[in-house]
Amino acid sequence: MDLPFDGAISAFFETEAPDAIRKEIRRAEKDDILGGDFPYSEAMSKKTYEKDLAKLQIELVKLQHWAKESGARIAIVFEGRDAAGKGGTIKRFREYLNPRGARVVALSKPSDVEATQWYFQRYIDHLPAGGDIVLYDRSWYNRAVVEKVFGFCTDAQREHFFAQVPDFERMIVDEGIHLFKIWLNVGRAEQLRRFLEREQDPLKQWKLSWIDVEGLRKWDSYTAAIAETLTRSHSDHAPWTVVRSDDKRRARLGAIRSVLSRLDYARKDVRAVGECDPSITGGPEIWNG
Repeated sequence: MDLPFDGAISAFFETEAPDAIRKEIRRAEKDDILGGDFPYSEAMSKKTYEKDLAKLQIELVKLQHWAKESGARIAIVFEGRDAAGKGGTIKRFREYLNPRGARVVALSKPSDVEATQWYFQRYIDHLPAGGDIVLYDRSWYNRAVVEKVFGFCTDAQREHFFAQVPDFERMIVDEGIHLFKIWLNVGRAEQLRRFLEREQDPLKQWKLSWIDVEGLRKWDSYTAAIAETLTRSHSDHAPWTVVRSDDKRRARLGAIRSVLSRLDYARKDVRAVGECDPSITGGPEIWNG
């Protein structure tokens, strides 16, 4: 079987990955959680996960009905390292919602025209209208992290971004849009394990990109850019919710709960929503690089 990028991810694993990471991946069982600082040693059981997810997805349907009836506007930003679980989490958010009112925004690199516009302009075009839920699969925070790490923007452009983003998000919130910012945080060993699985799976190889391959060598640069971003863009009006995503099941539940718990929608079942696990879901203080 031909591997994407001529097997560059496997080659990185064999020749460049830190020895400790390589050994951890090799000795791990399927449901083991990699990384010694994660608060659980094994993934949540499938039975418990599916039971809780079903309850939360019913609440999401109620949320969408309330948004349609009230005209509420909801925007949810999903960020995180590559393979942190953004796509899978978004899928569970949207799985049973009416797609006409719950859409995913996943923008490609700016066109030549967009590159000459105000940086935030193309994201504004996708903000929700009344009754809509918009889920951004990556967002304006590309400038703060990916563009910084790969040199796609200048330091001056990035500083200009940080100077403007608090006021930009304040305008969104002051407009009455419910804005949520979710950072999915995955450890280095788990990220590499997921990349290796994607490389070998013909149904998932499309998820890999040149950025993913090159990013494996830039872990520390990403760490520095993420830490600075969480510090400089966390605010009272637009706070970050960090979700530790080494266990995809706990992460998906935590992300959904973090949104449902902050909205007072009609017919809300507080017991079904439950409480966020503070060791999995919290503010930037639980981000661990």
